[in-house]
Amino acid sequence: MTIETPLQKRIKRHVIGRTREFFIAVSPGLERVCLEELTGPPLSIEGAAVVSGGIAFEGRLPDCWRANLHLRTANRILMRIGNFKATNFSRLQQHLSATPWELYLTSDAPPRVHVTAAQSRLHHTDAISERVLASVGERLRKWLPTDRLDPHAGGPQRIFVRAAADRFTLSIDSSGELLYKRGVKTQGGSAPIRETVAAAALILAGYAGSEPLVDPMCGSGTFAIEGAMIAARIPPGTFRNFAFMGWPSFAPRKWEYLRQGAKQQTTVFDSPRIFASDIDPDICRSLRTSLDKAGLSSMIDIVSRDFFAFTPGEVSREKGIVTLNPPYGRRLGTHRESQALFRSMLTHLEAAYSGWKIALVAPDTEWIRDIPFPLSHHVFHHGGIRPTLLIGTIP
Repeated sequence: MTIETPLQKRIKRHVIGRTREFFIAVSPGLERVCLEELTGPPLSIEGAAVVSGGIAFEGRLPDCWRANLHLRTANRILMRIGNFKATNFSRLQQHLSATPWELYLTSDAPPRVHVTAAQSRLHHTDAISERVLASVGERLRKWLPTDRLDPHAGGPQRIFVRAAADRFTLSIDSSGELLYKRGVKTQGGSAPIRETVAAAALILAGYAGSEPLVDPMCGSGTFAIEGAMIAARIPPGTFRNFAFMGWPSFAPRKWEYLRQGAKQQTTVFDSPRIFASDIDPDICRSLRTSLDKAGLSSMIDIVSRDFFAFTPGEVSREKGIVTLNPPYGRRLGTHRESQALFRSMLTHLEAAYSGWKIALVAPDTEWIRDIPFPLSHHVFHHGGIRPTLLIGTIP
């Protein structure tokens, strides 16, 4: 029988046994989509609300783990661990020294600190970061590295500090790498779109996996892969690790139980209902390799074809959804040349995809006026630009 140490008892009482506050960072424009994910099955988290920058919710640690595993449109999930007011560095130091860092971090490696400050008398982010690291080091020196987990399992640990109007909020990152990094793709494309945005597009378009999906300019295959994972009910976090796996509160057996429960709900189809195509044969080969490693190759049929030479009737008699994130801009020439390509694409879509639903990414609102059929607009942030996600049906 293993005897719990005093520290383990404190972790169980103050971290594992309590309801915690969490914050989900979401790309601007996708908050409502993520909220519906969080409050709907399989998560069904109650009391969540959209706040500045994302979504706030309360729950136990397993709720945080499940959110990391299942949310398709979230960027990062933070656990709040402190909130206080400080108008000078002496007061800040007092609060930091009183923070029980040993409940949330191990002494195996120093964490990384990210500080933002706005309208606060303490606005020197480097000075704040130095004091956070010093207080963590001083507190953790009193505790030996825990033997309850693999210290490398969760990767580098991150502390997020936000100072606003002299109020400080301390959080630790439960996700690690941003959640759009699914751990499936190894290749890039000429116009990459984040997996979180592709998932949001499919959700907004009403895609549930029962209808055909055609991605005729697939590039790295983001739309096709996200569609396959939705259709098979594979959680987006299946193929990766998370920072919470390095927390002293992490319970590997409980986590494995949650993962296995989610795995039992998945259904991988023997024949493909998702069809991806790209003019670059090397990209198609790389995509096949990624799908083989993830066990998704039976879900997606890949061919190397030019967009204008491909018609959906070649792969499906049933109408479904077509997804497009074309490589605009300097990748294909001048602004005028890219706009001419966009108009040609619209002509081909009307001719070949009549009756199909569409999820289309357009980087310029000027080009949207060229679309001859009505589509709903959803503006989001992506890599410093504000593309528009267009959803609807091609007449």
